[in-house]
Order: sequence, then structure tokens, then C-alpha cells
Amino acid sequence: MDTKIFEQSIKSFRVLMRQGSLLLDRLSDVGFARKIMNAAQQGKHAEVDSLIKSIGLTIPVGTRFTPSGVAFILTTPATQAQPADCCTLSINMKWGQ
Repeated sequence: MDTKIFEQSIKSFRVLMRQGSLLLDRLSDVGFARKIMNAAQQGKHAEVDSLIKSIGLTIPVGTRFTPSGVAFILTTPATQAQPADCCTLSINMKWGQ
């Protein structure tokens, strides 16, 4: 039984967890969180993406939002060692009724 792919997935997921922690740290800033919420609730997807990029994360982050919540989808990028995206971390949070 070859566990190399699984071992690489575990390493990659640890990166996602660290990046997710950085995202949450930044979102804990009330002013920044307010900017994200306002832009999202006005349907300004490009502004939300720009705010997320301003955090300086090193992995791709997708966002989906509704009037009641937001989802951040962190995905490991494909590399030569691992050509397909192996792992995804979804952070789903509620911000309204």
C-alpha cells in the first residue's frame, strides 16, 4: 500500500489550515469584517475578492455569499509534484438571519 499521495495531501492540508487561520485572524478585525460584509451585501464580488487578496494569502481563495452568510473556499494549487488540486478547506460563517 503506497501512502505517498495521502502523505502529500496531509502536508497540503496543513498549509490550508495555516492559511485559514490567517484569514480568520484578519476577519477578526471589526473594521475589515465590516468592509467585507458591506461589499458582499451590496453584491460587490470584485471588491470582496480584492479585500481577501489584500490579506496576502499564498493560496487561492474563492468566496460565496448570501444575505445570511459567507463561505471562503481555500484550495491547494496544483504543483508539479501534485498536478491536481488535492485538498479544499471550506470556512462557512453566518452573519445574518
